[in-house]
Amino acid sequence: MARVNEHYLKLKASYLFSEIARRVKAFQAAHPEAKTIRLGIGDVTQPLPPAVIAALHGAVNDMAHAETFRGYGPEPGYEFLAELIAAHDYASRGVKVAVDEIFVSDGAKSDTGNIQEIFSLDSAVALTDPVYPVYLDSNVMAGRAGEVGDDGRYDRVVYLPCVAENGFEPPLPDRPVDLVYLCFPNNPTGAVLSRAALGRWVHWARHHGAVLLYDAAYEAYIRENDVPHSIYEIEGAREVAIEFRSFSKTAGFTGTRCAFTVVPKDLQGHDARGRPVGLNALWLRRQSTKFNGAPYVVQRGAAAVYTDAGKSQVRALVDYYMDNARIIREGLQAAGLTVFGGRNAPYIWVRTPDGLSSWDFFDKLLAEAHVVGTPGSGFGPSGEGYFRLTAFGRRDQTEEAVERIKTRLAL
Repeated sequence: MARVNEHYLKLKASYLFSEIARRVKAFQAAHPEAKTIRLGIGDVTQPLPPAVIAALHGAVNDMAHAETFRGYGPEPGYEFLAELIAAHDYASRGVKVAVDEIFVSDGAKSDTGNIQEIFSLDSAVALTDPVYPVYLDSNVMAGRAGEVGDDGRYDRVVYLPCVAENGFEPPLPDRPVDLVYLCFPNNPTGAVLSRAALGRWVHWARHHGAVLLYDAAYEAYIRENDVPHSIYEIEGAREVAIEFRSFSKTAGFTGTRCAFTVVPKDLQGHDARGRPVGLNALWLRRQSTKFNGAPYVVQRGAAAVYTDAGKSQVRALVDYYMDNARIIREGLQAAGLTVFGGRNAPYIWVRTPDGLSSWDFFDKLLAEAHVVGTPGSGFGPSGEGYFRLTAFGRRDQTEEAVERIKTRLAL
């Protein structure tokens, strides 16, 4: 008899975005005349930059000729891309990251979900609340989370509430933990950490021997000068942090799939006897065993992001989405809603009105304005009473959605 991994049974009955899709499908079936506008899932809508398209075509042509054909590539990624990442994303900011500390992958979702595999199953995990669901769910699947209580919290997870009252800045853990998931600019709240605030986290991690799992997928959206784009801008971070980056929301690779993770060689864990073990080598071993590398064609496309034309085109994409964020933020404020985020991130975090729950507001927004967002409670207990909208829609649809909210939503 084949037994299942019973930790999967401890997950919530439905993945957040699957439940959203189910409710939208039911609404559309009941109201076929309604034109829904989706500002919920953080998927981009603008085409890939022309420089990327040209590079993809060139790479496809490479695959058509024996002398330039590529089969299996190196599991950590091709050096031509890693060298560009090291130079443009790090050295340009005065940060030293070596090529063999960069691991190219098919997405930050994969990496943030899989990174937990190189840590002990009895590791204590802390994460911001609300949080990107993959951080929590992957640890539930592995068996680190324990049992879920009536309040929706797992008893072995340390929750770090990020709410309006603390400026959406996570407090330092009040008990010993081994791993801390941080995402800044934050999904879903749109909040950022100042250099001083991030410095406190690095100092804490060094003092307590913890590892920070730092998701910087939205760093290109940062507008304020005091906000670090990389945790490695903080002295000592190489000894305590793994950083995740993505081409998805910056260069439009959500359907093309390319990202990278940095695991410094300075960063160490420990075995059961307390002996130091390099995490870079463990992650390389994991990737070499379970991953065959991102496709050559895709990595050539990603490399084009770092050309002069590519950088200019990516900036234009980011500016486009951030202007959408401004339109949503200002429009919802004009409608009388309390709004956060949307200044250094493509996410707008809205307080639900009149004591409505997150899912009640989802249903209300869908029924009255035919606009789809994401209930804050889907990101964790502290997300209850909030609601997320994304700036990744088309401009015309974004403007129409805001106008509908202003004119149709009964507040």
